[in-house]
Amino acid sequence: MELYQLRTFVAVAESGHLTRAAERLHVSQPAVSNQVRALEEELGVDLFARVPGGMALTKAGSHLLPLAERVLAAAAELRGEAQ
Repeated sequence: MELYQLRTFVAVAESGHLTRAAERLHVSQPAVSNQVRALEEELGVDLFARVPGGMALTKAGSHLLPLAERVLAAAAELRGEAQ
């Protein structure tokens, strides 16, 4: 699992939409979709369910979101300390 995949997971969770997350991350929508799919495959769980108008977190996604946010915060802290 890569930090960019976790950033993508969080962005989709916050925006509720692949395209909006792609715009926020400055990447293409297919890239966002592929990153989410790769993370789901690595973790062995579905993080999102497609719903009318976007994406909704599954129970597993809701459970894992705070953990992903903590990992990203720790990575930012590490970067800050290194600088």
